[in-house]
Amino acid sequence: MRKCGIPAMTVVCLLFLLPILFPNIAPPALAASSYTIGIVPQYEQRKLYAIWKPIVDELERRTGLSFRLVTTLQIQDFDREISRGSFDFIYVNPYYIVQTRKTQGYLPLVCDKTQIHGVLVVKKEGPVRSVRELNGKTVALPSPNAIGASLMMRADLDQMQVAITPLYVKTHSSVYLHVVKGMAAAGGGIDKTLAEQPPAVRDALRVIHRTRPIPSHPVAVHPRVPKRDAEIVRQALIAMGSDPKGKELLAKVPFLQIGPTTQREYLKMVDWGLEHYWIPQGD
Repeated sequence: MRKCGIPAMTVVCLLFLLPILFPNIAPPALAASSYTIGIVPQYEQRKLYAIWKPIVDELERRTGLSFRLVTTLQIQDFDREISRGSFDFIYVNPYYIVQTRKTQGYLPLVCDKTQIHGVLVVKKEGPVRSVRELNGKTVALPSPNAIGASLMMRADLDQMQVAITPLYVKTHSSVYLHVVKGMAAAGGGIDKTLAEQPPAVRDALRVIHRTRPIPSHPVAVHPRVPKRDAEIVRQALIAMGSDPKGKELLAKVPFLQIGPTTQREYLKMVDWGLEHYWIPQGD
């Protein structure tokens, strides 16, 4: 008995033409999407990983998506990757939403509804009592582009006509240690990272200046990510903030009251005059 068959080339052509001839037929299901999540290095890598890996694992469980957590040793490295659009999702300095709006166009999804303040700290038992005493002194800062710790702090100091020598030390934690150990006369951070320091460090410092309120660091998404997946991630993070387990994980970031946000909330910073202090970190 002769077998009836279809030539292989005919099968290939039919498969190619199916979507054109029958556009309403759905394609076969694809494997779950995989995305990168880049985290701004406010702390050293091991601490960042300890904070964010459980959050990412919980996101995978809730969304069915796959994520690769990326942390960089230096904030300058993180800046360069942002300028290239290397990450699909980011937890990032709020001013990056302003800076990337015309290039990579990262869109904020969620943030802590509690705003942040830049803080200028000195050694509690040290000689410095006022901001003006820092004129001509070395001040530790995490990086040139850290929003509250550096951008707004340098702008405020200029407005007060206090000239400093900035010492960039990579992370907020390193800033506070430099001040405690007397390696800098003062240091710039933000209130949230100061509160996260070990008591031995936090209790040895005194805040002598706070900046105006700033929208909190958002989780943002690159526009190449399908809107459906971006919304799934947004809703999963919001849901995590409403149950005890998820809330405990997010509090370590810290996200104390997580909620939805939009680009509009961050674009109000366009008129703050911070562009003068921004130092591009791209290639």
